[in-house]
Amino acid sequence: MNGERLAKRIARAGVCSRREAEKLIAAGRVKVDGRQITSPALNVTPSQRVEVDGRALEKAERARLWLYHKPAGLVTTHKDPEGRPTVFQHLPPGLPRVISVGRLDLTSEGLLLLTNDGALARQLELPANGWARRYRARVYGKVSPDMIASLKKGQTVEGVHYGSVEVEVERGGSSNTWVQVTLAEGKNREIRKLFAHFHCTVNRLIRTAFGPFELEALPPGEVKEVSAKMLEKHLSA
Repeated sequence: MNGERLAKRIARAGVCSRREAEKLIAAGRVKVDGRQITSPALNVTPSQRVEVDGRALEKAERARLWLYHKPAGLVTTHKDPEGRPTVFQHLPPGLPRVISVGRLDLTSEGLLLLTNDGALARQLELPANGWARRYRARVYGKVSPDMIASLKKGQTVEGVHYGSVEVEVERGGSSNTWVQVTLAEGKNREIRKLFAHFHCTVNRLIRTAFGPFELEALPPGEVKEVSAKMLEKHLSA
């Protein structure tokens, strides 16, 4: 079979993820050589013209990846219905159109991966990679050894099962404790929900690593591109 799936072509052009591209196709917002397409079960060749919302896709450049230090107070979306400031409104100038690999919620900080390639974003998010997400969290409440042991075993909270979470106490104060948290999957607001289950409040959350990619000393609001050699190394590992 020649060519590649239409949704993959759209994702590789950096418009959106492959899953979101399938929704665009189903909504009738995609044309191939001037013909409206409503089914993603179509292969396209490089010579065919693909349009999304009337705009032709730009030629896909090589997949690129950036590390971004997300400040608190920004939502990880291109457009927020509540009018809150977004990550993509505050990126440094000079970047191509990018999408995020996963998300960080409004008040969370730290490492967010950005890419110009939707297919790469999907690949990096796959749980099969086995990549750990590491965080530093400031917690109000008692972080006890029993709580740490329970989190390591995995917990079910409000009908949602969370896998093993590693917690290591970094330093404690009279009311707040800094801990390092390592988890494999990263469901929506997982750390906050798990600590709340044990009557603790996470009042600051900083992601420090996503798999092999680390925040290190990158200043808030800044980006750093991962070299093509390093990206290939981690993807082939």
